[in-house]
Amino acid sequence: MQLISGKKKKTNEQLVEEILLEQYEQYYRLAYSYVKNEADAGDIVQNGAYKALRSSHTLRQQEYAKTWIYRIMLNEIYAHLRQPKNESYEFLQESRGYEAESAEDEYVNIDLQRALDSLPQQDKAIITMKYFEDKKLEEIAEILDENISTVKSRLYRSMKKLQLHMAE
Repeated sequence: MQLISGKKKKTNEQLVEEILLEQYEQYYRLAYSYVKNEADAGDIVQNGAYKALRSSHTLRQQEYAKTWIYRIMLNEIYAHLRQPKNESYEFLQESRGYEAESAEDEYVNIDLQRALDSLPQQDKAIITMKYFEDKKLEEIAEILDENISTVKSRLYRSMKKLQLHMAE
């Protein structure tokens, strides 16, 4: 380890491991919001964590480690979503079932989920990070490696689409 102003600098692998342990629940919620299956979400996070640790030596700047890991997790989610699914109708029904506080809440949740699912993956990622993960627009732009004005315009355009979809 290198010494920086009297303190030991963490290796990339140590830093990545620390972030993965601290942010595990956030990564799991992100994956679950896309796949709606606990086992698949767990697999996605495990695969993402493995890839992040395995390639931690390629991390160039430690101050961007969280963004780097988040991008790995998003790539794992997208890769999972591209895989063909061979699931029975009963399995799909069970995996989507949940207890709602009322029938009205259940319909709103289902409608919102359908509206989110109708968006392109990148737009859904922006909405999820902004409103479900409480990330700032600057962080989202950094994670997606896009200009902040692009993220803003896509966010507002996606919100309009969601509003129209929910009004139907």
